[in-house]
Amino acid sequence: MPKTSARLLALLSLMQARRDWPGALLAERLDVSQRTVRRDVDRLRELGYPIVTTKGPDGGYRLGSGTQLPPLLFDDEQAVALAVALQIATTAGAGIEEAAARALNTVRQVMPARLRHRIDTLQVTAVERSAAPQVDSGVLMAISGAVRAREVLRFDYATTTAPRRAEPHHLVTWGGRWYLVAWDLDRDDWRTFRADRITPRTPTGPRFTPRELPGGNVATFVASRFDGSDGSGGWPCHGEVILDLPAAEVSPFIRDGVVEALGPERCRLVLGSWSWPALATTIGRFDTDIEVVGPTELKDAFAHLAHRYHRAAARSGPTPARRARTSGGRVRAWR
Repeated sequence: MPKTSARLLALLSLMQARRDWPGALLAERLDVSQRTVRRDVDRLRELGYPIVTTKGPDGGYRLGSGTQLPPLLFDDEQAVALAVALQIATTAGAGIEEAAARALNTVRQVMPARLRHRIDTLQVTAVERSAAPQVDSGVLMAISGAVRAREVLRFDYATTTAPRRAEPHHLVTWGGRWYLVAWDLDRDDWRTFRADRITPRTPTGPRFTPRELPGGNVATFVASRFDGSDGSGGWPCHGEVILDLPAAEVSPFIRDGVVEALGPERCRLVLGSWSWPALATTIGRFDTDIEVVGPTELKDAFAHLAHRYHRAAARSGPTPARRARTSGGRVRAWR
């Protein structure tokens, strides 16, 4: 049986992984008796962790939210992820740069020496894509609070003189800027507002029933609104797929698309390109299963590339019908 301290850390780690834990299942996972689990839960409560006892046929325990912040528990991967997130927070445009630096220093000081060394060797240089305006974190909190509460947001907007009223639906980030996606009550239409131009008014308005976004989801809607926003006129081909990868692993490699998390291991990708085969090729670089939502042209492009790649794999070497030669440092294809 593991020592009490190690067992307490293992118990706390399990309780942070899911909402409700039957006592019998905890005892099985820790390889101890249910009586030992009850004693360990009491010890964690003494340390300040708000653990609630749940009743029912599978009665057990739940880690609740307390008024005080007890000691936090991170495994090695979580600690490294936290360090990376804090280092790249300087490009979030949310006005939290100084606070993120202080938080990173605080986390570093309480880490064990072996873990602190790993964090110190991880030097990340965050490069902003553009000089995007900073947004006060209080403004972001006010907008996100109205989105969560489904309350009409009243605000002043920098480009207009009259106060605005809107039903806030999503707070999104695109190209280094923060935007509010909302139903404009005065224009009776969907609008995207730049968060750095918003000054929320208090109190908020009445609660509302959310409307359905055009396109069915925020990723499709935002992509349609911002296509060609860089002056390129937009891509002629647009597609939507589902990837069996976390959104966090896809986002760093998508410049002009929209990535929406669908779960811990799946995400939706909306992307554009100059041709359907080019779009399929760009999506195909992710080493994972792909579900094509649409359109049909994108599915056909994947089929076309599949046949082309199959023929390429079947060839044992160059043939007289198609040879690659170099001339002046450039590759030329001969038929």
